[in-house]
Amino acid sequence: MRGLLSGGTVVVERQVRLPKDQWGPAVTQTSARAGSPGAEQPRSRRYRAMVRDVRWPVGVAAAYTVAQLLLVVPGTGLGWDETVYVSQVSPHAPAAFFSAPRARGITFLVAPVVALTDSLQALRVYLAVLSGAGLLLSMCVWRRLLSSYVAALAGALFAGLWITMLYGSQAMPNLWVAYGALIAVGCFLIAAQDRTDRAALAGLGAAVAFTALMRPGDAFWLLLPLFGAALSVRAWRRPAVLLVLVAGAALGSAEWVIEAYLRYGGLPARLSRAGEIQGHLGWHLAFDDHVRALQGRTLCRPCNVPLREPLAAAWWFVLPLLTAGGVVAAARARKTALVLVPTVVGLALAAPYLLLVGYAAPRFLLPAYALLLLPAALGLMWLAGTALPRAVVITALVLALAAHLTVQYLILEAAVSRSRSSQTAFGRVAAELRRQGLRPPCVVSGEEAVRVAFRSGCASRQTGGHDGSITPAAMGVTARSRPVAVLVRGDAHPPSYARFWRPHPLPALPGMPGLRAYLGPATLPGPAGNQQHVASVSTGSHPVRSDGATRVPVGALRLPHSIQPFSLECSSPPVHAHGGRGRRPPTA
Repeated sequence: MRGLLSGGTVVVERQVRLPKDQWGPAVTQTSARAGSPGAEQPRSRRYRAMVRDVRWPVGVAAAYTVAQLLLVVPGTGLGWDETVYVSQVSPHAPAAFFSAPRARGITFLVAPVVALTDSLQALRVYLAVLSGAGLLLSMCVWRRLLSSYVAALAGALFAGLWITMLYGSQAMPNLWVAYGALIAVGCFLIAAQDRTDRAALAGLGAAVAFTALMRPGDAFWLLLPLFGAALSVRAWRRPAVLLVLVAGAALGSAEWVIEAYLRYGGLPARLSRAGEIQGHLGWHLAFDDHVRALQGRTLCRPCNVPLREPLAAAWWFVLPLLTAGGVVAAARARKTALVLVPTVVGLALAAPYLLLVGYAAPRFLLPAYALLLLPAALGLMWLAGTALPRAVVITALVLALAAHLTVQYLILEAAVSRSRSSQTAFGRVAAELRRQGLRPPCVVSGEEAVRVAFRSGCASRQTGGHDGSITPAAMGVTARSRPVAVLVRGDAHPPSYARFWRPHPLPALPGMPGLRAYLGPATLPGPAGNQQHVASVSTGSHPVRSDGATRVPVGALRLPHSIQPFSLECSSPPVHAHGGRGRRPPTA
């Protein structure tokens, strides 16, 4: 097992396996430092050893990136949550409602590209390449603790999930939380064992801060077991480690806490509102919801669908067995801590979504999967190296992995196909609304208002539900001076303020046949309809529309107070009580 696990109390070791005996024992090569035997080796030999050590992680990260560029990136559209995050920094449309549970970390991550271009393909490519780099960085951290082969196998198993493949190029925070957690746990173990490794200490603080910036709630569940480990193991009880954990969490969550006091009436009020939007956190056993969601549903709320594809969730039941096998293998090699810590942290990150949230989305468990696949990969290699007859066992494992990847690919293909169809459908709706005179500065309300408004360059406003950003009376007043559209599905009646507006049928959206728009009196059809309502100011070389009020100098334009753009948001699309409009279809 010394070929699978490495590390010491002072000098951290890495493993370089003999290429001719992949499953056999490894040779240990101490990191070259002053005064160590490795420092006396010829530079060319050390360079070749380093290349051999990282070639598998680099190959896995490159394959993950290329697979995204070929299978996922072309033609996929922005989802509901993505639209909210991207709209916060997009100069091409006003910011959508940004509710209490959301954090702005992913918005900051996409800002450099979104500010330069409105090309969705450019954003997808940027995120695909960046997610590949994040995977590589995570594996490189862990190859100092586990062998390069184990780190690469864990990375490949994680990258092979349809969830990881789908969200690598999406503007969503969960995958980045997974990378932050992987790096934080790896740096924690390195820093705890090697008191002279300042780089690991800095990496721990940066990874915790990054995780908190993406999702402060997940950062809490990451810190909880790390604090427990640092306090319970005497050799790890270092003030510097504890201080870095606290400082990283405080730095990363500072923006979220400050915004709580500026926009939500304080931190307790924001936490309360966040819990309300997420369905009132409480004791909810959501194991079966997450199993059913693995069939390809990106959101299962409510998750009352049958499990028609049990093979899609087969790996979910195998993962705990492989994880336990990895822990046993590490215990036999007297390296229990290297595997037990990521296992406990992974379970802690999964706990709130399995026990406290009453619905499921596969992306919620990405951080847990990333950590649990480390001991699972070790368990696989241990099984392949010890079980007899070895040839039969290895063949069976290879076939099982091939079947698993095939199922993941089929689910991914279906999910990507739905995204492409959705992108086309929203394009048709936006084009039809433009023909009917809906042009900036405009307002969209009702069903799927967020995505339709963003595609049309409009503001999205609701008169009820989580996004109660405008009153019905104010909406009626607004419709007299600027284009306004209220989207209604099926046989539903329009709101009272739009009862006498001009109805117009729209192309169907996914799950919404018979979609209609009720167009306000200022929405004039025709190629030049209502152009007099568009105002812009110049800021450098780029015009800024009046509907993007957050980017217009104070005093440059005056809009009615009821439609001043602002941002707020939620961890899942608004689901309004009492039939409120703006509801996302439960099958999305």
